[in-house]
Amino acid sequence: MIIGVPKESYPGERRVGLVPLVVPILTKAGFEVLVEHGAGEQAGYPDAHYAEKGARIVPERADVFREADIVVQILCYGSNDVTGHADLPLMRRGQVLIGFLRPFGSAEVLQEIAGRGVTSFSVELIPRTTRAQSMDALSSMATICGYKAVLVAADRLPRLFPMLTTAAGTITPARVLVIGAGVAGLQAIATARRLGAVTSAYDLRPAAKEQVQSLGGRFVELPVEAKDAQDERGYARAQDETFYQRQRELLGRVVRESDIVITAAVIPGKKSPVLVTREMVDGMAPGSVILDLAAERGGNCELTRTGETVIEHGVTIIGAINFASGVPYHASQMYARNLTAFVQYLVKDGKLQLNQEDEIIRDTLVTHAGEIANQRVRDFFSLPQMATRSAS
Repeated sequence: MIIGVPKESYPGERRVGLVPLVVPILTKAGFEVLVEHGAGEQAGYPDAHYAEKGARIVPERADVFREADIVVQILCYGSNDVTGHADLPLMRRGQVLIGFLRPFGSAEVLQEIAGRGVTSFSVELIPRTTRAQSMDALSSMATICGYKAVLVAADRLPRLFPMLTTAAGTITPARVLVIGAGVAGLQAIATARRLGAVTSAYDLRPAAKEQVQSLGGRFVELPVEAKDAQDERGYARAQDETFYQRQRELLGRVVRESDIVITAAVIPGKKSPVLVTREMVDGMAPGSVILDLAAERGGNCELTRTGETVIEHGVTIIGAINFASGVPYHASQMYARNLTAFVQYLVKDGKLQLNQEDEIIRDTLVTHAGEIANQRVRDFFSLPQMATRSAS
């Protein structure tokens, strides 16, 4: 079975789906690895390194799609809404596509992929279970985003992060607030602490308190209780507007006292809740920075502009997206390891396993046999129930 790795085509994307390190693992497992010329260059992986490890380099993107049984990408058509459509005519019936698909973005795009007869798997949907931990690409990329977010915010802040005793006296440390203590938020806390900032964090899930404190952060407790704060996958649940209004009132003081606010409150499949209002931004000190990791889904800050950096009331608001691409070497390495584990799980004795009783396969399978095959995705888009049949 041939695994193909095309060069990422999304503007500014520097990561690559597989790195040379995993090629021997895949070849030992019986796969042949095909890499488009230059696919890994921007991530720090030249063609020669792939060839040394046993991969075959092909000159054109079309060659990858024509020969590969499995195509592995970072941003597949679906999550790549700029140039991804160009891949559609290259896809062929029976081919397997694995990568970030943004399964709750557009039903039309998923139906286009299904219409090509492609069996696609969305890595965003890998369950957060012990059994699937080695395949959890979403958590890997969130780790990179949390780390990079702090560095970008620190670079824009006109203050030093750590407390310093100097010839000019003592410099007080910067104050960082992280809203949303998921994987990205926890990594942001750890990174801000390592840089010497006084770090606080808030999350509506009570279970997050212990995790924040274990990293040396102060957990902000608000006298407002969320109903069913998290779902069975450990993600925060959306709350009603009454809850968010009260939450914003109570968070206002903490936000105003912070030099940097990093927001990472994302609810899968839904618009990001607004947690930082225009009034809160107006109350922050000039030179303060808000970095909104939820910008792709509208943002947690009322003034965020997706993909842009703006200054409002003297506060810099960063709405940049695709932060993981800013650390392409290790982001690609982590992603490749996750995908290698996933591919080895999917393919046994040269055959694709589509056992719908298996949670990992059932949850990640998006399109198969010409249809959107994922029940959760179908429910999200209010599509009719599928006829009961076994996948093959």
